[in-house]
Amino acid sequence: MSDYRKITLDGLWHNNPALVQILGLCPLLAVSNTTVNGIGLGLATVLTLVASNVAIALIRGFVRPEIRIPVFVVLIASIVTTIELAMRAYVNELYHVLGIFIPLIVTNCIILGRAEAFASRNALPRAAVDGLTMGFGFALALALLGALRELLGSGTLFAQAGQMFGPLAAGLSTTVFADYPGFLVAILPPGAFIGLGLLIAAKNAIDARREQRARKAVKGPVPGAVSLE
Repeated sequence: MSDYRKITLDGLWHNNPALVQILGLCPLLAVSNTTVNGIGLGLATVLTLVASNVAIALIRGFVRPEIRIPVFVVLIASIVTTIELAMRAYVNELYHVLGIFIPLIVTNCIILGRAEAFASRNALPRAAVDGLTMGFGFALALALLGALRELLGSGTLFAQAGQMFGPLAAGLSTTVFADYPGFLVAILPPGAFIGLGLLIAAKNAIDARREQRARKAVKGPVPGAVSLE
């Protein structure tokens, strides 16, 4: 397995920051009540991870070990502020919906964790790929959790998509269950914990099934066994 393929699979699946490392729970659970909110914060996190990993990989040879953490935090805060201002200018409605959770990306342990554990110890290309795949892994979990909660809570998908993608995307809003009374718990905090638990359980079940198949493939058929098929 190539190095970049391993980094990609780790970020998207094997070491997914939301489903395996269980990091960034505050934004993950708080704003994932709709698909659009999850995608919006997910993309902001992707941009932050890529930009911070690239910047830290570029300066890693010039920063003394004793001051690396404060330097990383200041750098990440500058990037998040830039993204926050851009969202306020171009997707103002979504910016107001996400609220405090945009600047709180600075304190998201995924960002600083990848900066310290990976970007500060690897060259620019590998750091960029790590930031991109870890970010997309987190964004994917946010989008899936948002879709699950929105579907169960309101019976819709991509409601208010125009907040992020503009008026042309208003048609993306879909009513899956007509005359659906809604399941209030799904869009409340308990629903976030239950939904995340279901996603983690689904991932673990898939991993267990794949591991079981791999073991059967390695063992192969029993010598002398007669097939009844």
